[in-house]
Amino acid sequence: MRVLVSGGGTGGHIYPALAFLRYVKSVEPASEFLFVGTTRGLESRIVPAEGIDFAPVEIQGIRRSLSPANLKTAWLFLKGLGKSKQILRDFKPDVVLGTGGYVAGPVVYEATKLGIPTVIHEQNSFPGVSNKFVKNKVDLVFTAFPEAEKFFKPGTVQLVGNPRGEEVANVAIDDSVLSAYGLDPAKKTVVIFGGSRGSLTINESVIDALGHFEQVDYQILYACGEIYWEDYKEIFAKYEDVPNIKIVKYISNMPEVLKNSDLVVGRAGATSIAEITALGLPAILIPSPNVTADHQTKNAMSLVNAGAAKMITDAESNGVILGETIDEIIDHDDVLAAMSEASFKIGIRDTSQRMYKEIKALINEKN
Repeated sequence: MRVLVSGGGTGGHIYPALAFLRYVKSVEPASEFLFVGTTRGLESRIVPAEGIDFAPVEIQGIRRSLSPANLKTAWLFLKGLGKSKQILRDFKPDVVLGTGGYVAGPVVYEATKLGIPTVIHEQNSFPGVSNKFVKNKVDLVFTAFPEAEKFFKPGTVQLVGNPRGEEVANVAIDDSVLSAYGLDPAKKTVVIFGGSRGSLTINESVIDALGHFEQVDYQILYACGEIYWEDYKEIFAKYEDVPNIKIVKYISNMPEVLKNSDLVVGRAGATSIAEITALGLPAILIPSPNVTADHQTKNAMSLVNAGAAKMITDAESNGVILGETIDEIIDHDDVLAAMSEASFKIGIRDTSQRMYKEIKALINEKN
């Protein structure tokens, strides 16, 4: 099977795609892949490192205010349509999968015009710009949240979850994972992170709560984000010898760490939600307010309503509230167990299998 994937800008559009491609390769080793993205997005580094061919299309997002930059956006979009058509004709894919990000729009649109089977995957509870642009033209729409279905054409939507969740669910419990961070595998562990780049709000809340964490029975593994490390390293240095607090720039083996933890605190991005629910982890979610249509709050509320998470708004987050909310969960085994069960119930752990089956059926139908 020849699969062309387009998406990017953030890890939330990239990692689910790569998880799906890895699954396809496992069942069809002769499959060929091409990933279309931008040179400025994370995909330009992450995708080639996976050994997947990468083709760039230059494009940029629309400014929400009146701006001369939107003239360039329009010009790049038209140019991107032509480049996308050429890439599609050269690669001749059996199917095109769009996973979001501005670059996916022209690629998926041109694929529909060429009669190539087209699929989009919407990771969030509220669709992004690119997926809304092509929603009435594609053959299939895969969603990760049931709340997203209402935004797409009836009869095309299937709730499948997020491929990243399936990968994480298969990770093994291993005491050495936490030991490698200098933590005790026998202790209850809370993982706190603000995404790959970190979060100013979460950083400030954690720093405010470090004195509290120093006195608790559980342990904290905190990833502050690479861009914030220099700003706070002198404060962090004061806690280097505290046995139940470990602060790092970035957690590279997040699936393994989450599998061996008891509670997670972080933003409410689609990939994080998929990982959390696939593992049945209780969560404290602090949605970023700086996203389209406040979709992280909508993501978070999906878990809150199911009893799987507590939510702290970005505006109200501080060290006292964070510490108290963690204690309310981690110090009460019945609460921890109930939230874990609720999280596990809404997790989907066979996403790539579902997507593969439906895509194969679509290709056969179109041929």
